[in-house]
This record gives sequence, C-alpha cells and structure tokens, in this order.
Amino acid sequence: MLRSGFLAALLLLAAGAPDAGAIEVLTGTLGKVARTHTVVIGYRTSSLPFSFVEGAAGAAPPASPDAAPAGAKRPIGYAIDLCQEIVEDIEREIGQDNLKVVYEPVTSASRIEAVTSGRIDLECGSTTANAERRQSVSFSPVTFISATKLLVRKGSPVASYRDLGGRRVAVTAGTTNESVVRTQLARLGIQAEIVTGRDHAESFAMVRDGRADALALDDVLLYGLIAGGGPDAKDYTVLADKLSFEPYAIMFRKNDLELAAVVSGTFSRLAESRELRWTYEKWFLKRLPNGERLNVPMSDELRTSFQVIGLQD
Repeated sequence: MLRSGFLAALLLLAAGAPDAGAIEVLTGTLGKVARTHTVVIGYRTSSLPFSFVEGAAGAAPPASPDAAPAGAKRPIGYAIDLCQEIVEDIEREIGQDNLKVVYEPVTSASRIEAVTSGRIDLECGSTTANAERRQSVSFSPVTFISATKLLVRKGSPVASYRDLGGRRVAVTAGTTNESVVRTQLARLGIQAEIVTGRDHAESFAMVRDGRADALALDDVLLYGLIAGGGPDAKDYTVLADKLSFEPYAIMFRKNDLELAAVVSGTFSRLAESRELRWTYEKWFLKRLPNGERLNVPMSDELRTSFQVIGLQD
C-alpha cells in the first residue's frame, strides 16, 4: 500500500501504544481513529447482499444457531466485508492493532449526513457514487454496477414502466431511484403516484400488502429482497427495463486525503490478490446465510474496473 508522508512519525510507535507526537501528525479520520481507537461503520439493515442484519425482517437469518450469540443482530454483507478490509489497513497505517469497530445503522435518507457530520467514518452499504454526491463526500473505487428497475407481482398488468399510469410506485426515501422514476414519468407524460418507504424492507412491504403496484429500486437490491423475503417473495419478479446506471462505492468524508490513500490501497491489494473477486463470488454466486443464491454474475464493466484497480505500477 502507498504510505502517506506522516509514516515517519508513526515509526515512533512503541509496543503498540501510540506516541502522542505521532498522533498529532495524523489528521482527518485517521487522526480521529488514532485518538479514539475506534472506527465507526455505517451500515444498512436491509440492503442484501451488501449490508444487512442477520435475522432481521426481510433479511437472511444466521446460517446456524452457532453463527451468532442468542439475540445478536450483527451487520454482514459484501460491503461490510470490504469495509473490514479497510479497517485492517487503517490499523497497519496508524500502527494500532485491534481497533474497536462500532456499527451504526443508517438509512438512505440519513447516510450522507452521517458521513459529513462525522457520526460515521465509513458508509458500507449500497450507495451510488454520482457527481451530485461527490460534491459532499468521497467514494472508494466502484464496488458494483446496478440499474434502476421495477419489481412487481407475477401476473401484474404492469409489464413496463410505460404501464404505470394511474398506479402507485414505491421508492425508498433518499435514493436516486425516486428522481429517476419521476424524470422518466414526466418525460413520457405518465401520471403515477410515488409512495415512499423508510427503508427497502418497508418499500417492498408496500407492494406485498397492496399499497403500491411496483417498487422502483436498484435491480440487485430487488433480487436481494426476493432472496431474503421468505417463500412468498418468489411471487414477485423484476422487469427488464433499465431506467438508470448506478455505480456503487464505499462512502467517506470529502477531502480526507490520508483515508482516501488507505482506501485506494485496500482495493488495489484486494484486486491484485483476487480477493476482491472472491468476495464478490461469496455474496453474489454462492449461497447466502439463508440458503438462497442471487446468481448475479459479475458484469463485464465491473470485471474491467477490478482489473484496472489491480494493475501493478
């Protein structure tokens, strides 16, 4: 991994206890972590398979009774695994072992403020890295490429977004999907009502109980809701129409060059060792904790992105 200019000061660390002068050299998130010995990770409760809670409604339960202590609900997923790798590299960068990791739940609506305010250090979920958001926060290299699609009940008269006239479309608050759907409907002159859920599980519930005719969300999250929603979730399908391009990434504070160098180094390391590909296969091709499979092969665009990240200098 590329080391920052403050590495010389960190060599003063003795026996795992940071020297006060060395800590003062650190700035931004790394300085905060060095002082508090803690990294705060923001996670999503129902963004399967990126970030979700074991045993939560609409998500996968623990793989076995021994998977977690009784009553425990810990976040797991593809993005969580990637963030844990970043934490390990932060430990190496600041010379502190066994940092405490605190998991803080966030929603689509609260996640950006949670990063900018300093409430969380890394947002590990299913967040689109777009130009508008880059004005407020920074992002890791791309972790996944998705697209806005519609979920409907099988046999529904809605076979395309063009069939939404006079119907209700559910979206999750704070997502890019709402603006995508509104723009598309306005462009075509289609009159439809937009209803909003607080999280993806609630948005899906609106379709399941008849409060909405369709759910507009990133396609991979729709597949995750079906995979983690129990037997009757198989009664739903995802339509083929793509309404947008959604590149996902890990989110962190803007203009934090030291943390950005660590994050970039983590992705380079994982790409070079092929761990990035293995982590993808673990969550998108292999069985999830509830026994289901998403069976979502890596796209050519994402494969190329991972190859570029792993190029040796």
